[in-house]
Amino acid sequence: MFKPSDFPEPSLISVNGVKLEVFEAGKQNVGRPIVLCHGWPEHAFSWRHQVPALSTAGYHVIIPNQRGYGNSSCPSEVTTYDLEHLVGDLVALLDHYQYQDAIFVGHDWGAMVVWGLTLLHPKRVNKIINLSLPYQERGEKPWIEFMEE
Repeated sequence: MFKPSDFPEPSLISVNGVKLEVFEAGKQNVGRPIVLCHGWPEHAFSWRHQVPALSTAGYHVIIPNQRGYGNSSCPSEVTTYDLEHLVGDLVALLDHYQYQDAIFVGHDWGAMVVWGLTLLHPKRVNKIINLSLPYQERGEKPWIEFMEE
């Protein structure tokens, strides 16, 4: 049974102009990175049940709290939360660990960020697993207008 005390201790890592609170497991599995991206209004802790299994399966598990969540930086400017910045955080995180690419798993809002990563930086993505949010193709109308109809 999972105990909260089993969740890894975080580190604050400076990337892309912010500090991200990052939890790691399976550090001995260097070279097999898997990055877990939480949804909204979640936290890295939402992956607590998957971390032991992934680490045991031989993965270097990296779980960042996205900017604005947990103890990660909370920039005041709204534009710094756009997809380009959020994706940039993941790319910079790979650079920090000196990984060329990784498997990315996204849930909810995290899935949207992972979809953006695959479009903007496809060479940094080895595989993706996205939960609860299918890829949303850009249509002729902006999504807001479409949803308001």
